[in-house]
Amino acid sequence: MVTKDNIARQFIEAIPHSRALGMRLTEMQDGEATIDMPYDEKLVGDPETGVIHGGAVSALMDTCCGAAVMCHPDNRGGTATIDLRIDYMRAATPGQRIRAHAVCYHVTRTVAFVRATATDDDAENPVAAATGAFTVEGTS
Repeated sequence: MVTKDNIARQFIEAIPHSRALGMRLTEMQDGEATIDMPYDEKLVGDPETGVIHGGAVSALMDTCCGAAVMCHPDNRGGTATIDLRIDYMRAATPGQRIRAHAVCYHVTRTVAFVRATATDDDAENPVAAATGAFTVEGTS
């Protein structure tokens, strides 16, 4: 059965940039999404510490937020990022995957608002937090 969540999942998984970063959508329903990104030495921003580059974390969070918007019941189609603010709280631990979880918490006729966090294995101590606004194709 073709559902809105399946269509959104196929879209997210088909993005070449997401595939290149190794992103894997693990949860997606009713305005919430979770995406994992494995540790990969190709994504290291500081060779001395082995820490993943902030740009890879940013891409993960942006993609996860978009997935949350795409599967929100009030969104009828695709989405695009209008604004995304990311606060980096600490470096992700080298060797550990990073997981982003996003919640689309409010949708207007044309804009969706999303909050997200990124964590590594220490889920109690976030790597980054994000808030964003995304386009929606809602009801008239």
